[in-house]
Amino acid sequence: MDKPVIIFGAKGIAHPALEIFNSNEVVVYGFLEEDEKLHGSEINTVAVLGDPEDDGFLKLIGKKTEAFVAVDDAKYRKFLVELLNERRKVQPINAIHQTAYISTDATLGHGNFINARVTLGAGAELGSHCILHSGAIIDHRVKLGDFVQVGAGSVINSEVTIEEGAFIGSGVTIVSGVTIGKNARVGAGSVVISSVDAGATVFGNPAAKV
Repeated sequence: MDKPVIIFGAKGIAHPALEIFNSNEVVVYGFLEEDEKLHGSEINTVAVLGDPEDDGFLKLIGKKTEAFVAVDDAKYRKFLVELLNERRKVQPINAIHQTAYISTDATLGHGNFINARVTLGAGAELGSHCILHSGAIIDHRVKLGDFVQVGAGSVINSEVTIEEGAFIGSGVTIVSGVTIGKNARVGAGSVVISSVDAGATVFGNPAAKV
């Protein structure tokens, strides 16, 4: 990648995103963060420059720099993606750790965070702006919608569908063929053996509605 990257957000996944870009020899120009208390601070020698809505920095996006949105909160993440789409006519880039395994025929959208040792199996379909934490296994022919988050060490078995905005906690197992509905939440360590309705929260082994 020729252009440096500006990372939107300086908390949560921002630090591991910086590590991903560093490991891929991509220069990070700086961070933009809404929390003014962090302005002027540094993360591993890279400065927090200012606010994400500052036109002085936004005008660099698409011309001199690329953008990556490193925000865990799905609602604010969506806001920042729409801001970049509308004001700069750009899509955030993917951040993919060198140790991740991505099948040759898996498909990926834009702006995804794929951390260390993540596996994307054959024919897997990953939407845009998803967060896949360390060691998550996305098996063959799994479909993940936009803005899905999958916790560290979770195993998503074959032909599972996870719809837009769903949150899967750490260490979750989802058996083959089930569907996790839009904006559903699955608690950490759960074992999901049947489909989960949109907007529902489930937890336990087997997972049941909370």
